Amino acid sequence: MSDHDSAHSHDPSDDYARDIADVSAVEVITTTAVHLMSASAVKCGLADDPENQTDLDEARKLITALAGLVTAASAEIGDQHARSLRDGLRSLQLAFREASVIPDPLGQGPGEKWTGPVS
Repeated sequence: MSDHDSAHSHDPSDDYARDIADVSAVEVITTTAVHLMSASAVKCGLADDPENQTDLDEARKLITALAGLVTAASAEIGDQHARSLRDGLRSLQLAFREASVIPDPLGQGPGEKWTGPVS
């Protein structure tokens, strides 16, 4: 590679850094939460192919991470955003409980360390 080529090479991470600088914290948090919700729903068997996509061990990890994020971020992102995220989280916690052959004791389901018991 010549000096001319290296001077004009493009690092894709530069675009990412510029793009992320334009995104608000609320948007990053809610987008991350939506990704966790979507993945949790699939792993709880709520998608197109539950026989092949359900994995409650994976769902537990995702829901717990989502609960931690939502709980920690709620005061920072405002009630409008936090309320919808809490509602989605609760729905996933209930879906997990319903999908479990042997349900967790109340208060010990995924994310309940952060949210309290869900029933």
